[in-house]
Amino acid sequence: MARIVLRIRLTSGDHLDVEYEEPGAADDVTVQHAVTALASDTGMLRCRHGDRELVLYSRGVAAIEIAPRGAVL
Repeated sequence: MARIVLRIRLTSGDHLDVEYEEPGAADDVTVQHAVTALASDTGMLRCRHGDRELVLYSRGVAAIEIAPRGAVL
């Protein structure tokens, strides 16, 4: 299972660190899927923030940073 950490900068200027995982995929495929989903106007990702699951809609995302493991510092 590939798990990546995304630092999401929202259009409001706030940022949020979330985990995105894709069972049975390599890290580079998971990164490509996340970027592709957030690049489209109707894209969304199901992510985790701590112990909460959330859906991230691309229309509220201004930028993303990606780390293969651990928190983005």
